[in-house]
Amino acid sequence: MNGFFDIPSDLQHSWLGLVGLHLREALLPVLAGLLISLPLAQLCVRFRWLYPPVLWVTTVLYAIPSLAFFVLLIDYTGQTELTVMIPLTVYSLVVLVPAIVDGVRSVPRETLAAATAMGFGPVRRYLQVQLPIATPAIVAGLRVATVSSISLVSIGALIGNQGALGNLINDANIYDRPELAVNAVLSMALLAILADGLLVLVRLLLTPWMPRRTRRTPKAGVPGPAAAARKDAAR
Repeated sequence: MNGFFDIPSDLQHSWLGLVGLHLREALLPVLAGLLISLPLAQLCVRFRWLYPPVLWVTTVLYAIPSLAFFVLLIDYTGQTELTVMIPLTVYSLVVLVPAIVDGVRSVPRETLAAATAMGFGPVRRYLQVQLPIATPAIVAGLRVATVSSISLVSIGALIGNQGALGNLINDANIYDRPELAVNAVLSMALLAILADGLLVLVRLLLTPWMPRRTRRTPKAGVPGPAAAARKDAAR
């Protein structure tokens, strides 16, 4: 087990240091993507003709391989974390923009009309009415974007050890230590599971009005659906 966490000195980080670096490189792009997607999605909702071209552009950008992105950026940002985080921010848009647009569009017109009648302007209505109702859809998009970002950070190992935990996979080949690759895979999987669970908890806290799934048990003397069906069939 000691060898499992014995990180080569060329990475200049302990295992916990690589975990922190991985989270930073993965979560900051998702946060940046969310900040970009919120106003962009509102524009797409307000001007419906804008949504198809925005969706087309984000999809095309998502189709660009990360290595090609690195080649384009490395002359300007160098072999730094920023070179990794910019593509991840762009990739998150293809998930977050449709999630926010669909969530905001799901708000009933009666609710918007009531908010307008109460004197809510467009910005206040968006922030205090539409976004809270769209929270489940937004969190669902964040879950996909976050898990995807955690896995894609490892590609940064291709540009000067900027892949955080992904650097362990590269060092596993260099030093012939397969346990480093196992460490990287298990650590990234664990981070993805924990991040996803945390977002589920955030969604539960932010949407207390949503019904919880509860298992209904038939009361004493009242037949359940299956018993009722058998009783009807016996008639």
